Formats: sequence, C-alpha cells, structure tokens
Amino acid sequence: MRWSIDFPIPDSPFPISHQSKILSMGSCFAQTIGQKMKNAKFDILVNPFGTLFHPLNLADLLDHALFQDPLEQDGVLARDGLFLHYSTHSDIGGKSPEELTGIYSQKLGLTRSYLEQGTHLILTLGTAWIYEHETFGRVANCHKQPQKMFEKRLSSLEEMEMGLWSVLDNFSRAFPNLKIILTLSPVRHIKDGVAENQLSKSLLRVLCANLERRLSSVSYFPAYEIIMDELRDYRFYKSDLIHPSEEAEDYIWQKWQQAIFQEATREKVSEIQKVQLELAHRPFNPDTETHRKFLQNLLTKLERLNAEFDFSKELAEVESRIKQ
Repeated sequence: MRWSIDFPIPDSPFPISHQSKILSMGSCFAQTIGQKMKNAKFDILVNPFGTLFHPLNLADLLDHALFQDPLEQDGVLARDGLFLHYSTHSDIGGKSPEELTGIYSQKLGLTRSYLEQGTHLILTLGTAWIYEHETFGRVANCHKQPQKMFEKRLSSLEEMEMGLWSVLDNFSRAFPNLKIILTLSPVRHIKDGVAENQLSKSLLRVLCANLERRLSSVSYFPAYEIIMDELRDYRFYKSDLIHPSEEAEDYIWQKWQQAIFQEATREKVSEIQKVQLELAHRPFNPDTETHRKFLQNLLTKLERLNAEFDFSKELAEVESRIKQ
C-alpha cells in the first residue's frame, strides 16, 4: 500500500554544476538550500540582505543592485542601539546611519557582481501579504515598530507579476547568461491565517507559472508541492508545525540534487558530503593508531579534493589534529 504521492520532477533545463556562480535570495528555504549548496562547495551568495518573503521586496532590491541605487535614507530607523532599514532584514544593521549605508552599499555591490558574473539566480517566494509603512511605502521588515504605522494587504497577482517581470526582463538583457530558478517556500505563514496563507501561496504559484511562461530564462522547482503532497504529515515539521523538519529539508535537498544537478555533479557532492561526515567524526579515544590512520586517510582525501575546491580550513584542522 502506498502512503504518499511520489510525483516526477523534470530535469532542470538550466543545470547547476560546481562551475556555476549562484545568487540565492528569498525566504527561509532560500537560506536552507543555499547553505546546503555552500556546504557542498558551490560558489553561492545566500541572502545578502537577509531573509525576504515578498516578491516585490525581492524585485526592489534586485533592481537597486542592477542600478547600484543609494540607500533611501527615509527608510532608516533606530532600534536597540542599531540602525536598520525597512527594505532589508534586521541582520543588516549598523551602529550609525553611515555604517548602515556602507554595509548596504557593500552588499549591493556584491550582489551586482554575482549577477554580472553569475550563471543562476534562485528566488524563493514566501508570501503575497505585504506591509506598507505610512510614509516609506512597502517594507521587507517592520522591525518591531508599532503596528499602527503599517497597513497590511494582499498583493494582487498583476502587481506582483509586473514588479518581478520588469526586473527579470531587464536582467535578460543586462545578464543574458543568467538563468532564474523560482521556488515557493514550503514554510506556511499561518500567522496570517490558514485560509489566508493558502490564498497567498496560490497567488505565488500562479505568479511563478506566469513568469515561467513569459521568460525563457525562468524555470520552477516544486519545493512547496513536495511538502504538501509527498511529505503530507506533521511529522515532517518542526515543533512549531510551520517549518519543515531537518528530515524534510534533507528530502527536498535530495530532490533538488536529482532535478538541478547532473550526474557528475551529484557524484562530486556525494564525495564532498562523505568527507564532511568524516571531518565531523569525534573518536572515543583519539590517541590510538587506528585513529591516526583514519586522520591520515582523511588528509589524503582532502588534499585530492583541494585541487578542485577550497578545503584549506579543513586541511589545517586535520593537520592540527594529527600533530596533537
């Protein structure tokens, strides 16, 4: 008897390899999949402006990166001794407006470089609900400011499509080699309400389909559908019953590899992950000949991999453990 639906995911028309240069932006899933790729030694920049959920917030920052626009000073606010900005996550903060502006400019330049030199842009959309500040306009983060300062509304499909399409269409001319992979975050925003979250996700899914139809550089990966159909059980969520569990994240990661990576890349990722598991191994008694041989074998593997990837930190760690 089958207990879940295992649906086929087509191979990506734009496969990623270790020669790719990747920018991943968006919600928590962008962070999760991006970090897994970073651990697997891909050249990837993950959420340079922190976690972002709404497609128009992503469109704004990508547009600013394209044109290297200066930070809008009317969006700066002070909270708990730090200066933050309404267009970015609270991870992006400075001890003064000048420091914040400098950090933002550095992030903007780094993002632009990954767009210019990059092969792939991964965008993970989280919600269609948006907050608008009474004077600044739409915000990416309310930064715990009084609720009366903001209006919450559901963005229309048309405005989200026009906002994100115009930026991605500009990218198709400015960065013709850049391929875009859209995903829908499997994290449910039930603080908006269960029915409201489903309405939001539905709009975002149609948005992805419309953009995929309009732009030849765009494809879609069904992370949300994997959670909703293949892993349709609360045991695949963390204790908050909102975020996917580690097991669910690993399952989606396997599906991602199968669809987005070609076989040679998957084999290399597997080799890297095996070495990383060996690096994490901590022996019961490190002062044995068996463990010294284990470390020496591990060092040999790292030296071989270091010819292709940067394993300098791992090499230094193992060499230090051998000398102890």
